[in-house]
Amino acid sequence: MELALFVAIIVISVVLSVLVVVQSRTAGMANRDSSSIYRTRRGLEKTMYQATIVLAAAFLLLALITSLPIFGSATGA
Repeated sequence: MELALFVAIIVISVVLSVLVVVQSRTAGMANRDSSSIYRTRRGLEKTMYQATIVLAAAFLLLALITSLPIFGSATGA
């Protein structure tokens, strides 16, 4: 179970990193109009935004779970 949690953290962190990089690239290229300060996310952009939030919450939860004292006792008594 411990190994599965660590693998899940690695997978989530990679996917989260990719989503953030893709969003930052498309945001700069999408609209060069400086007059519109706020714009609505639609379609794939909205889905990626929501997925980023969900994955960040899942990453935080898994990181907190794996930091519990029952996991990864390096001293091994």
